[in-house]
Amino acid sequence: MTIAENEVLDALRDAGAILHGHFQLTSGRHSDTYVQCARVLEDPALTTSLARAMAESVAERGVDVVAAPAVGGIIIGFAVAQALGVRFIFTERQNGTMTFRRGFTVQPGERVLVVEDVVTTGGSVAEVIDLVRESGGDVVAVTSIIDRGGEKAFDAEFQPLLRLQVESMEPQECPQCGQGTPIDSPGSRRLG
Repeated sequence: MTIAENEVLDALRDAGAILHGHFQLTSGRHSDTYVQCARVLEDPALTTSLARAMAESVAERGVDVVAAPAVGGIIIGFAVAQALGVRFIFTERQNGTMTFRRGFTVQPGERVLVVEDVVTTGGSVAEVIDLVRESGGDVVAVTSIIDRGGEKAFDAEFQPLLRLQVESMEPQECPQCGQGTPIDSPGSRRLG
C-alpha cells in the first residue's frame, strides 16, 4: 500500500499536526515549525495505513524485529511491526542514556528495522542503532513518517514516508530567541 508524500502531508494538516510558533526540538535545535505526529497517531486507521506503507518499503529485507525509541516511535513502531508480523521492542532513557529495558533484547544476527515518528538530526535513532549493533544485531534500515531534512547522525539507509524541509537552527542562531519570544518544547526527551 503505497502512500504518496502529498497524502501524508494532507493527513498531517487535517490532523492539525503541523504547528507554527517557536519550538525547541528534541535535538535541541530551534524551529518555527513543529510536527506533532501524535495528532496523526490518534487515528488507528490512519496509523495502520502509514505503518503498512512503511512496512511495504522494507518488506523484502527479512526484518526480524522492529525497534523504536520511546516515546515518539512507540505507536508507529508497534504498528509497523504488526504490519510486518514481527516482534516489537523499544528503547528508553535511563539516567539520560538510551537503553533496552523491560527485558527487551536483540539477539546476535537479528535483522532490525528502526522506526521513528519524526527525524530531524536522528540523534535518538543513532542511539538505538548503536544499541542494536552492540547486541550483535544488523540494522537493515531506518524508516519514519517524516524526515525534517538536514544532516543525520546515523549511517543506516533511511526511508521516510515524507521529506518535509523545515528550517531548524542552533539556539544561538535563532531570531525568535533574539526577540525574546517564549519557546515551547513539545518533544518527549524533556519529560519528567
